[in-house]
Amino acid sequence: MEELYDEDDLLPLSGLAHMAFCERRWALVHVEGQWQENRYTIEGEQGHERAHSGELESRPGLLIRRSLPLRSLRLGLSGQSDVVEFHPSTDPHAVALPGVDGRWQPVPIEYKRSRDKAGSIAYRLQLCAQAMCLEEMLDTSIPSGAVYDVSTRRRESVAFSDPVRREVQRLASRMHAMRRAGRTPEAVQKPACSKCSLADLCLPGINTARPSTARVARYLEAAARQTE
Repeated sequence: MEELYDEDDLLPLSGLAHMAFCERRWALVHVEGQWQENRYTIEGEQGHERAHSGELESRPGLLIRRSLPLRSLRLGLSGQSDVVEFHPSTDPHAVALPGVDGRWQPVPIEYKRSRDKAGSIAYRLQLCAQAMCLEEMLDTSIPSGAVYDVSTRRRESVAFSDPVRREVQRLASRMHAMRRAGRTPEAVQKPACSKCSLADLCLPGINTARPSTARVARYLEAAARQTE
């Protein structure tokens, strides 16, 4: 029998993107409770403003729900979608919506910025996690979704293949294991660190257990120049 998480054990679904990007980043945010904005996080939030407006739209042959609450007891995650589109479907296993005739196929949409290439895989995994939540909640199957680029106003289809689903499950399990352990991984310098909003808290360029004040100052000055 499949083991399910309790309601009190659910972790934020949004943390999956942090975990895919960097385990230390996830731990700094979700174990230590640290967060810091930079221009990339601010631009990302601005791109999500309409997606998180909570609006419900009805168009010919299309229903759009924004900020739909999501939950999966199998993954141990909860959160909300950016956008879920519902398309008419003849599949008898598609979703029956209250007060609406026919069957509807849900298609989750995740919003992103075009410059955020380092996080492209993370966005796809987070989108797949949203689909897996919807499948569990609505007792349906969702083969694909889309990532919407707010800068170019284009969307890219994302197929939820078995390898992608397995990676979502692995990351979710890892999140729970790290949360139970309550430990933050050591810092490791990576190319994407220059775009991370937590760089001056993480200090990935300093590998010694007790760095000198001078080394910390030099690192922070270098990080500041990279973000100017």
